[in-house]
Amino acid sequence: MDRNTQPDFANAALITIDTQRDTLDGQPLEVPGTSAILPNMRRLVAAFRAGNRAIVHVVRLYKRDGSNVDLCRKAAVESGQVMLAPETPGSQVAPGLLPSDDVSLACEALLAGEIQTVGRREVILYKPRWGAFYKTPLEQHLRDLEVTTLVFTGCNFPNCPRASVVEASERDYRVVIVGDAVSGFDQRGEIEMAKIGVAVLCTDDVLATLTRAA
Repeated sequence: MDRNTQPDFANAALITIDTQRDTLDGQPLEVPGTSAILPNMRRLVAAFRAGNRAIVHVVRLYKRDGSNVDLCRKAAVESGQVMLAPETPGSQVAPGLLPSDDVSLACEALLAGEIQTVGRREVILYKPRWGAFYKTPLEQHLRDLEVTTLVFTGCNFPNCPRASVVEASERDYRVVIVGDAVSGFDQRGEIEMAKIGVAVLCTDDVLATLTRAA
């Protein structure tokens, strides 16, 4: 791999994208494959947590009046469909990803652009659109931690993970996407990611590399 894009796991952060209860099997915003990747995501967050590495859980929240909803879903929310609504069980992070399932989203603060701390180096932030960097404090948070490499996991590769990876690449982060911990990731996605210098690894490879880096 090019030395300029080679991941530096000693200075890496794990980013989970939109893996919330409403996106799981049988839920209002079900995204196929998201429930299936949860075991690998749980292994990854556990390893990053154990190694005292940074973790950022990025979430969406749709106000019931539709005022902050992206245009493609605005009509559905305005007509009364409830998805990722603040203070509802479905908006919460999927089970097993936070330090405790008793931790709830601080929705009002998140919607105001604040970062919610849930662990020593573990936080939650809200993004208003597809990309995790768009109108969020993510970049400054990562710069403050001197993170150089971002490891992406989460829900629905064609939408939010893809947008977030591109934004990270634009900001000269070294980027890893964990192929078996991102729903909707396929061979076409792998080819596209390789073309912009993104390393595509599986969960076992990431865990092994973290062990060596420690």
